[in-house]
Amino acid sequence: MRDVYNALVEIVGEEYVSFRKEELYFYARDPGLMPAHEPDYVVAPETTEEVQKIVKLANREKIPIVPMGAGMALTGLIIPLKGGIVIDMKRMRRILEVNEKARYAIVEGGTSQGALKSYLDRNYPNLRHSIPDAPPTVTIAANVVIHGQGRLTQQYGFNSDMVSGLEVVLPTGEICKIGSCSMSPSWFSKGPTLPDLSGLFLGWLGTTGIMTKVGLKLYPKKKMRDVELFVTDREDLIPEILFRLTHTEMVEDITAWFQPKPIIFQGNHHVTLYITGDTDEELEFKRKMVWDSVKEFRDNKDGGFMWILPAMKPTFLDMPQRSVTTFADVKKGGGFEYSGPIALIEKYPVLARKLVELGTKFKVAYSGMARVIGRSHAMMFGIAFTFNRADPDMMERVRKALHEGITFAFDQGGIPWKPTAEEQKMAMERMDPNTLKLMKMIKENLDPNGIMNPGNWEVN
Repeated sequence: MRDVYNALVEIVGEEYVSFRKEELYFYARDPGLMPAHEPDYVVAPETTEEVQKIVKLANREKIPIVPMGAGMALTGLIIPLKGGIVIDMKRMRRILEVNEKARYAIVEGGTSQGALKSYLDRNYPNLRHSIPDAPPTVTIAANVVIHGQGRLTQQYGFNSDMVSGLEVVLPTGEICKIGSCSMSPSWFSKGPTLPDLSGLFLGWLGTTGIMTKVGLKLYPKKKMRDVELFVTDREDLIPEILFRLTHTEMVEDITAWFQPKPIIFQGNHHVTLYITGDTDEELEFKRKMVWDSVKEFRDNKDGGFMWILPAMKPTFLDMPQRSVTTFADVKKGGGFEYSGPIALIEKYPVLARKLVELGTKFKVAYSGMARVIGRSHAMMFGIAFTFNRADPDMMERVRKALHEGITFAFDQGGIPWKPTAEEQKMAMERMDPNTLKLMKMIKENLDPNGIMNPGNWEVN
């Protein structure tokens, strides 16, 4: 161990490498349910070249490496299942360029969502990016590598669709640029009209390379933003409601959600939708279009718009929405985990009923949320449970509930979203065998020594 430690010190300096037990403790776990597993070393590089040297060292010594952003994925994706080196990207946090007219930014691999938001607010107040409902410390690179979703998803798709270029250190140590930046100084496209190689890295959970730079599309930041809340007690109507709302193309972001507490929410399904504009007239035009699209449900008394108290509006308009993460504090001992599929919106009723059934069966607190992806092309359906970390029995019940929930979701034709290692295996058991062969071929060619985040997307 001392030889590897000394080699890492030579690369990044003694202050930024450790194998001390008290520090390895924190890198052995995430806020979710997966059991802890300690790495052998932790290292924090500052440059792409330092990342490259670390990867070459790991390749030479055949040591597993796990790239890490803020470690907030909840599903164990950065837990070093086979030990090795955790590469903490937190020192690589520079915002390298913002092209205002072409609306893109280039950031380093450890840049947080909060840092980019703050930078744009100060320097480019007419631009914004898609922000996930997660703590501001989460990194942009980690979000796109798991196909994250955020507060522009309804209009534009997954946050990984918003990538405009990548710089990646391959598992064998080569530095590779993906997209227009491979032949141009401008980062305006991740693929088309070139062969789109970004799919070799997006969604692979850090098993095919380490993103050291990310080009990210930016979008107009309107002067005004407002929220509407439509409520119905019939989950079977939600797919049609979402279809009609997205058909207007007036809405920036849409989520449907339900939970049993507080009592005001019990038995209802809520559709939160956001509209933006530069003038009162634009905002009111969009609001009228939205209200007219669901007039039939209002006339039939099947649903209606809930007035949002002025004191509640800031909670709904938060970006990121802090109320999402406070769900972890529902139970004493503070913990929650969520899983769930990307699925057709028409599956919302059966998935919602299943979640209520699981909460009752396993006696655990639950919350359900579906974020519309694109113009109702699909949804991310979140199956969330909260638990007390000091109660092993409750944690085991949550594990069982999550397993049954994702199994049911797969049976309904869903596909996994930021899946745990167990859920990855479940998904691969259902995949077309030729798809698995292709995945195996890609991984073996990119990572011949199998060092990149082993335990994830392992194709046998």
